[in-house]
Amino acid sequence: MTPKDIARGLAWFGIGLGVAELLAPRRVAQAAGLEGHEALVALFGAREIAAGAFMLASPHPQDRLWLRVVGDALDGALLASRLGPSNPHAARALAATLAVAPVVLLDVAYARCP
Repeated sequence: MTPKDIARGLAWFGIGLGVAELLAPRRVAQAAGLEGHEALVALFGAREIAAGAFMLASPHPQDRLWLRVVGDALDGALLASRLGPSNPHAARALAATLAVAPVVLLDVAYARCP
């Protein structure tokens, strides 16, 4: 598999995640321990869809993987803000963080590829 193939796969993954976040923000927020942040989840979903579409529209989608990395940073900041003891669903936020970590690592690794 080439970096271009990986980038396209990550773009499609982001679009799929974005659709879920946009169409069912309450369910996604609940599953991720982000109750009360449904509007932000929906906004992040729109961002995922836009970034994925922008990548797929490019003949070199791997050159645009940094869009996903920036999005990952925003997602990580929101999840990290919900890991504290004030969140009764912090375990869900931790599980969501651990679930997306491999994709974040792929985004960063392939964004760094020439």
